[in-house]
Amino acid sequence: MKKLPHSSPSATHWSTDAGYVRMMIRDLVTEVPLGLHPWERHPEKPQRIVINIELYAAPAGRIEGHSSIVDYDYIRAAIRKWPRRKHTVFIETLLDELVKLCFRDSRVQAARVSIFKPDIYNEAGGAGVEVYRVRSAAPPPARTTARKAVKKAVRG
Repeated sequence: MKKLPHSSPSATHWSTDAGYVRMMIRDLVTEVPLGLHPWERHPEKPQRIVINIELYAAPAGRIEGHSSIVDYDYIRAAIRKWPRRKHTVFIETLLDELVKLCFRDSRVQAARVSIFKPDIYNEAGGAGVEVYRVRSAAPPPARTTARKAVKKAVRG
């Protein structure tokens, strides 16, 4: 039997030993031109999708105003623009975008993001994809503050 190469673990690992804070956006419904199959490629009929996002951060300690919490409004603002975007073939493309947005805030150490297409198959409740990424395994975040990210997302 062929031996597979052993991958070395990442240099840094996120630990939940000290606990964590989980911020969530649940069941955000929007429409987006999305899909690989011919029946999904009709600009006049975008796919309805359901998005769930969980952001994990180390406990902030004392909450001292807006700057001491992870604000997810910039993520919601970006998603609200999706109905006007060009056709995207793969759900994974949208997931990668969302993960990058999640990691714009340097306090976010891990993110779980799922996109579900509830109307894709008549015989099923839907189909979708979920990813869970830890900062050390994620693409490097853009150097920006949450406030700048919100302004950028709102401006477009």
